[in-house]
Amino acid sequence: MSKNHLLDVLSHKTVDRPAWVPFAGVHAGLIGGHSPKAVLTDATILTQALKDVHRLYQPDGMPVSFDLQLEAEMLGCELKYAPLGPPQVVSHPLQHDKEMPCECLMPDEASGRLSVVLQAMRTLRQDLGDTTALYGLVCGPLTLASHLRGTGIFIDMYDDMDYVKRLIAFCTRFIQRVASLYIDAGADVIAVVDPLVSQISTEHFISMLHTPYLDVFTTLREQNVYSSFFVCGDATRNIEAMCATGPDSISIDENINMTNAKKITDRHNIVLGGNIPLTTIMLHGSQQDNMKYVVDMVDGLDVNNKNLIVSPGCDMPYETPVENTIAIAQAVRQLDATRNALLNYQKIDEASEDIKIPDYDALEKPLLEVFTLDSATCAACTYMKAIADDAKKRYGNAIDVVEHKYTEKETIARCQKMGVKNLPSIYINGELRFASIIPSLDALCVEIDKVR
Repeated sequence: MSKNHLLDVLSHKTVDRPAWVPFAGVHAGLIGGHSPKAVLTDATILTQALKDVHRLYQPDGMPVSFDLQLEAEMLGCELKYAPLGPPQVVSHPLQHDKEMPCECLMPDEASGRLSVVLQAMRTLRQDLGDTTALYGLVCGPLTLASHLRGTGIFIDMYDDMDYVKRLIAFCTRFIQRVASLYIDAGADVIAVVDPLVSQISTEHFISMLHTPYLDVFTTLREQNVYSSFFVCGDATRNIEAMCATGPDSISIDENINMTNAKKITDRHNIVLGGNIPLTTIMLHGSQQDNMKYVVDMVDGLDVNNKNLIVSPGCDMPYETPVENTIAIAQAVRQLDATRNALLNYQKIDEASEDIKIPDYDALEKPLLEVFTLDSATCAACTYMKAIADDAKKRYGNAIDVVEHKYTEKETIARCQKMGVKNLPSIYINGELRFASIIPSLDALCVEIDKVR
C-alpha cells in the first residue's frame, strides 16, 4: 500500500502499476461483523472497520465513508436503513413546495452524522495517513437536489430550469462546505459522487452542472487536494462534458466501456478509475473471476501504467466475499504473476436457460419491469423505481410493476436472456423504453398508453 503511489498517479506520473482504491463503504463492516447502520452511525466502529479494510485489502487510497444520504439527512430528508446496504431517502422536504433551503442549514462539524465521519477521518489520518490516502466523499449537487425535491426535479428540468439552477447552486455551496470540513480533518482526495449525471442529457449537464462543477474542482485545487468526479450508470454521453469541468480523476462503473472512456480522459490528461462489476464479478464471482477481470482490463487499456486507478464500479455490496477483494489487490500488485497463473482460466457464465420470460403478447395489462442494481441502495435506481411507482399510483390495477434487482443471481440471468445492457432501465411488455434516463411521469405514461 502506498499513499504516495496514488498521489503520483493523480499527478500523472508514470508508475510501475495502477493505483488500487477499494470503495468499501458499508462492506467495511462485514469484516468485523458490524451492520451497515453501525458503520454509518458509530465513529469507533467505522474507524475499526476501515482499519480492517486497510489490513486486508492493502489500498493505496480508500473512502472514509460512502453514504450519499449523509447531506440529505442534514437537510431534512428522512432515511430508511437497509439491512445490508446504506440508507435510502424516503422523504423529500421540497416535494410539494418550490422553496429554497435556508442558508442557516449550512453544516458545521456537529451537523448530523457528519461528526461520525470527521472523527473517524482524524483518527485514520493520525494512524494510517502516511501510508494510505483518505477520500472524503460528498453527494453531487444534482443527486442532492433530487433528494430534496424528489422525482419532481425531472419535470422541473423542462418546466422551471431557473428553479433547478438555484437549487443546484445551493446544493453546490452545501457540499463545498462539507468538503472543506473533510479537508480540515485530513482528506487527501475529495470525490463528488453524482449518480444522476448518468440519467440526464448532455444538454442538461452543460446547462445545469458545468459551471457548478467547474467551481467545485477549481476550489478544491486551490485547497491543495485532489478531486474525483464519480458517476454511476451509463454516463457515456456525458464523459466529455465531465472532463470539461476539470477534475483530477473520473470514476465510472461497468455500464461504461472503459477503453472508450480512457480515450476521452487521456485527451484531457485526467485519471480514470473503475470499473470492476459489483455483482457479476465481486459479489457472485470467484477469486479467479476477479483477478482475471483486473488483468484483462489493464491489458486491454494498454495504459503504460499512467492515469489509471483500479477500483470497484461503485460502493461495494455489503456481502462481497473478502477473499474476492483480496484477490483484486493481489492482481493489481502482481499483474505479471497473476496473468501467468490465469492463462488457461475461463469464467463460467451464469445459466439463463431456466429463467422464464413472460409471454408478453398474452398479458392482459401492461407490465413495467424496472431493472436496477437495487433501488434500496442505488440513487439513480431509487428514482427510476419511484417513477414506475408513481405510474402505478396513477393507473392502479390497470398495470403491473415489478423490480428486478441485479444483486440477485436470477436477475443477472434474466438480463442475459433479455439482453438488458443498462441499469437502471424500464421495459414495458418486454420492450426497452427508458435506459439510463429517468423519464418524467407524463413521458412514462405516454409509453404505457401505447400498449393499453
